[in-house]
Amino acid sequence: MHIGYARVSTQDQDNSAQIAALQAAGCTRIFQEKASAGRWDRPELHRLLDQLRHGDVLVVCKLDRLSRSLKDLLMLLEKVQLLGAGFHSLGEAIDTTTSAGRMMMQIVGSFAEFERAMLRERTRSGLLAARKEGRVGGRRPKLTPRQQQEIVLLVASGQKTAADAARLFNVHPSTVARLLAKNKAMQPNLP
Repeated sequence: MHIGYARVSTQDQDNSAQIAALQAAGCTRIFQEKASAGRWDRPELHRLLDQLRHGDVLVVCKLDRLSRSLKDLLMLLEKVQLLGAGFHSLGEAIDTTTSAGRMMMQIVGSFAEFERAMLRERTRSGLLAARKEGRVGGRRPKLTPRQQQEIVLLVASGQKTAADAARLFNVHPSTVARLLAKNKAMQPNLP
């Protein structure tokens, strides 16, 4: 069975042209949606995927009707493939029910995989270069070294509890607890 998916981004747009093209392509059932392709919470798309069976073909007018992101598109197409169904995009003439269409999707998938690997490699080399320059990633500490020392002294002397120190310095109690645990680990002979 050919199952169509028609999507427009906003409520004022009309998807009648998509529906006509999907019907002309032989779709016996068409799921219609008015939602952005960038959103993953598209109920009609999820209903379609839940009802897709082995041998069915998911048909869209253009690839961007299914997803704007190559990564999301490949994830959707992998799910379709795992279900034993095919995929057909009318606008781009991609049809995974044919050997040429499967090859085309494998090429697109290999380019996406290559891009992800290159991104990981660039990120890793950027982080290494930053570390060599003395920069460390992550969030900046909430407390200055002086404030950290002050908290340790206040709690160690019994003037404040950890919770009181957290309120005083406007930080979460777990921040103070981590600081005290770190300080105790560095100076194990203190009480």
